[in-house]
Amino acid sequence: MNKTAPVIRKQTLDKDLDKIVHVEEAASVLSRNLIAPGLGLLFLAFAGIWSSFYVGGGNAVIIIAAAGIGAYMALNIGANDVANNVGPAVGAKALTMGGALLIAAIFESAGALLAGGEVVDTVSKGIIAPEAVGDATHFVLAMMAALLSSALWVNLATWIGAPVSTTHAVVGGVVGAGIAAAGFSAVNWAMMGNIALSWVVSPAIGGVAAAAVLLFIKTTIVYQDDKIASARRWLPLLIAFMAAAFITYLVTKGLKNIISLSGMTLLAVAVASFFIVWALSHVHIRKQSEGMENRNQSLRKLFNLPLVISAALLSFAHGANDVANAVGPLAAIVSTAQSDSVASHVDIPLWVMLIGAIGISLGLLLFGPKLIQMVGDQITKLNPMRAFCVALSAAVTVIIASWFGLPISSTHTAVGAIFGVGFFREWYTANSKRRKAYLARKNGGQLKEAEKVEKRVTAEEIIRRKLVRRAHVQTIVAAWVTTVPVSAALSAAIFYVLTFVS
Repeated sequence: MNKTAPVIRKQTLDKDLDKIVHVEEAASVLSRNLIAPGLGLLFLAFAGIWSSFYVGGGNAVIIIAAAGIGAYMALNIGANDVANNVGPAVGAKALTMGGALLIAAIFESAGALLAGGEVVDTVSKGIIAPEAVGDATHFVLAMMAALLSSALWVNLATWIGAPVSTTHAVVGGVVGAGIAAAGFSAVNWAMMGNIALSWVVSPAIGGVAAAAVLLFIKTTIVYQDDKIASARRWLPLLIAFMAAAFITYLVTKGLKNIISLSGMTLLAVAVASFFIVWALSHVHIRKQSEGMENRNQSLRKLFNLPLVISAALLSFAHGANDVANAVGPLAAIVSTAQSDSVASHVDIPLWVMLIGAIGISLGLLLFGPKLIQMVGDQITKLNPMRAFCVALSAAVTVIIASWFGLPISSTHTAVGAIFGVGFFREWYTANSKRRKAYLARKNGGQLKEAEKVEKRVTAEEIIRRKLVRRAHVQTIVAAWVTTVPVSAALSAAIFYVLTFVS
């Protein structure tokens, strides 16, 4: 009788084949991870080559190198700072990651190109007094050190997942290099005092404003018996207020070189835009809310479109404000190197602005998703209503600051608004009489039963969500505190190295 021959397997061969498969998978993952850095390096090379067409003479090499460093800083701004603009919308699931990246890229570029000039002027020559530095070579090296140090710090922060202020980093870099170049007298300490004050005030204003908007929404909409009718009444007003602020800012800043309006005309434009947007949004909200159930889950859908609009508004404001961090020192370098003297006035070439605008958008697309998820989901739990409060309050705060040419930290403002929403929810959940009365009505007037529900909900929320995660608060605040001194020290060290090498 024939017996089936045993199958002989070579275990060594199987192991070798498994190793080959694992090596192929590892190589595939590694190649995907290298795409973004590769494209980033190509952009740096492109920025240097592009700048070579606009410069010449003995200082061309310095300007080309500075353009590469400015492009590197712009990439890091997009990777780190832009998360504050669209993170709340992504965390609230009003936008997909792809949609958020597209909207932010478009509006960041528009804000940088249309309305970024005045803040660039503040950063490039408002912090360091050019006449104190005196020597053009030392001034150029100081600005290069400031750019490189701030870019390196923001890059490190992005790598470890910490949303830091790029404004902090670049101002710290400028101060450190200025002190190293010409001593403490080179720094405009009055300007630094105003900027430092804004860093403290902006998160406080952002937090208070976000809490106030959330309180308004809860009082007038959420804890009303007829939520849908209340939303139809009040939500169009919030949307109109946001639109009026945006249009006023655009006319006074982005289009000021095309049209010039008097104060009364500007007021008329703001009022007209308010009522036009109110009428349009009133129709939209009424149509969208038809057939909706009278519950919070349905109500949140009405905030999706306003949240998308507010995210675009904040991206525009961020582009206008934070493009200065990338091209402000670069513009000072170009102006000084071309004239071979420290200029009292810095003109911003279009190609310099484009490096900043393109770099911010590219950095966002290549490296931004990591911090977008962190800001949108890991600090506190956001839904469309809360995220709308964060975006609206942060946008108005940043716009007002950029209007006055003050380079505030959009990171402090936006994250402060998130903190404000989270801490307000903790307080409101525990102390609101209106909320308790609403729960009592839902439970047929049985106050004791409502209090039981209140205790259960509060305990679950605190245990499961903790509303504001204290560990993230501590980490972020620590990063805020260390950014300026670290950037300043690193900038001073880089300046000494550049001086020694040159």
